Amino acid sequence: MPTLPYAILEAPSTLGLATDGVERLSDRLLELGFAERIHARRAGRLFVLPKDPTPDPETGILNAGAIAAWSPELADAVEAVLDAGEFPVVLGGDCTILLGSMLALRRRGRYGLFFIDGNADFFQPEAEPNGEGASMDLAFVAGYGPSLLTDIEGRGPLVRPEDAVAFAYRDHEDQEEYGGQPLPEELKVLDLPAVRAAGIEATAREAVDHLTRPELDGFFIHLDADCLDDAIMPAVDFRVPGGLSWDELGTALRIALASGKAVGIEITIYNPRLDEDGSAGRGLVDVLAAALGP
Repeated sequence: MPTLPYAILEAPSTLGLATDGVERLSDRLLELGFAERIHARRAGRLFVLPKDPTPDPETGILNAGAIAAWSPELADAVEAVLDAGEFPVVLGGDCTILLGSMLALRRRGRYGLFFIDGNADFFQPEAEPNGEGASMDLAFVAGYGPSLLTDIEGRGPLVRPEDAVAFAYRDHEDQEEYGGQPLPEELKVLDLPAVRAAGIEATAREAVDHLTRPELDGFFIHLDADCLDDAIMPAVDFRVPGGLSWDELGTALRIALASGKAVGIEITIYNPRLDEDGSAGRGLVDVLAAALGP
């Protein structure tokens, strides 16, 4: 686990989605005692710009301008935590918060990305049926897409494709159905079939080995709750059968954090409105608290 103290940032953005609900992610996890269990300071909650239901005419992406304008504000907040000598724990929100998190690190050096997500999030705008940036966030930070979102502050790409690992995604059928662009060859892919073939420990170590190469200053962890098996994590907006077990996710996180090179984590997409009995939220807090530890 990291030796730095934890600081929780609330980033309740739904700018990357047509729907709402995930803006309550931080409320629910904090109600369940997450901050106390990891002995974290609460470093504040960001105000999010209002949504527009009509996609941006130039890019075809919902709230493209708002995402581009808000991401530097999140980056400033993440940097303030880093400057204080703390480990940022960013509670979303949808997956477009990744742009702010990675912008903070791009300002400071060359960092990798451990992208743990049930979806590859590499759609191009013309293939995403709802124009939702939350289906394109990995593409944006890797430099694929309109410059408004791929070249924020003139710093694109926010992570080099060869410095990212797409881990445990399983949306292959949707990529094929909607004509999603192929993932770049230099991006390291360890999808759910690869995890199933080699095992969680081996694939997580392979990912972390890639992200702890000497040319990198460290790496950031993106965790989308929909990486988990749909049977135990139904509280997500876009459901796909299968996924990781609680133990598998815990193993991947522990291996990543034990490297000493992780510099922060964000949690996205858990939607309390869809968690009827509360079990998904409690499970998420349990696995995060066990991995992060006090």
